[in-house]
Amino acid sequence: MMNFKIYNDSLIFRCSHSKQTAQGEGFQFILCLISVFLNSCIAQFVPQIDEEKELLVVQGLITDQPEPDTIKLSRSLPLGQASAARPLSGSTVSISDNKGSIYYLLEIAPGTYITPTLFKGEIGSFYTLHINSNSQRNNLNYQSIAMEMKPVPPIDSLYYEKTVIKNPEGFSKGINGCQIFLNTYDPQNKCKYFRWNYSETWIIKLLFPVQNRICWITEKSHLINIKSTASFNESKIAGYPLLYISNVTDRLLWKYSIVVNQYSLTEDEYIYWEKIQNIAEPSGGLYDIIPAAVSSNISCVENPDEQVLGYFSVSSKVSKRIFIENNFEGIIDQYPNCVTARTPIVDPPGLGIYVWIIDDEPFGRPPYRLLTDKKGCADCTVRGTTVKPEFWQDDK
Repeated sequence: MMNFKIYNDSLIFRCSHSKQTAQGEGFQFILCLISVFLNSCIAQFVPQIDEEKELLVVQGLITDQPEPDTIKLSRSLPLGQASAARPLSGSTVSISDNKGSIYYLLEIAPGTYITPTLFKGEIGSFYTLHINSNSQRNNLNYQSIAMEMKPVPPIDSLYYEKTVIKNPEGFSKGINGCQIFLNTYDPQNKCKYFRWNYSETWIIKLLFPVQNRICWITEKSHLINIKSTASFNESKIAGYPLLYISNVTDRLLWKYSIVVNQYSLTEDEYIYWEKIQNIAEPSGGLYDIIPAAVSSNISCVENPDEQVLGYFSVSSKVSKRIFIENNFEGIIDQYPNCVTARTPIVDPPGLGIYVWIIDDEPFGRPPYRLLTDKKGCADCTVRGTTVKPEFWQDDK
């Protein structure tokens, strides 16, 4: 007997015997063989839907800081393919302001465009993003609405509190975490919608005297942090829980730093980020899924009904950095079982190419060498860089 079932959008042909006559069983067996050869027993089924095959995805932010601003363009992939978007290269990207100036962006990597050196946003000015896809098959123009660069108040304070994940028991020292908080206040009560992102940097030190022993790791935030004070009498945020660091990372083992950037939003952009937060964060990425219900401030000039994903953000920017150097208990060891062999100082044959030296003891009795089959135990650049950041404060 053949059973037909659908699992995860795939049509599955299952062949099984039933209590029939020998002739019936033979007939069913032949049908099963035919289905195997024609369908290999598994045939993928992609449902037909009325959804655009590819959509333009725009990720862009310009600020009032003397630094390059970035606009990223990509195309969403059709349903059934990998979720990562495809960079859109070769486009003409420009930004115009309400004073008649036009600034053309330079593509520095596929789909990544940066503002020219002379560009710097000004508070109170309006900016419009222009995109020409330069496609031979379907050349289209896209344009954002004019966005005003609004001021943003400074970050009053950035601080942390040590948390208890597990209390000490017996000879155990317990487990600690770290909660980072933020305070901000606008005495003029003009900025009512806030967004934050951040960049974390921490130092790692390998256990053995290898050449690349000390490195710095830097990671940018992926979560969406927004807050509205529109329903309050004053624009004041106290104790906003920006980031929690648990013991499953080595961020807090030696020394850690975080710089937080604060932006002002319009009400429409706040609603946009709020919807993206509700849709995208459970999937693990901002554009891993298509947020079809989220409106953009960018449209196609030739076809206003065409949907565009993403948002062109315009905001002034303020930043604040703190360093954390404290004793946090229970941090998980990121380099367990590094030593996989202890050999004489003269390498025996047959070790293979995937073995790294992590320690030499030429004056030992007898002389020996410690080896590992984990490159990260012998070279910290597997995770970070040996170049110390300019902002890093050395221990006093």
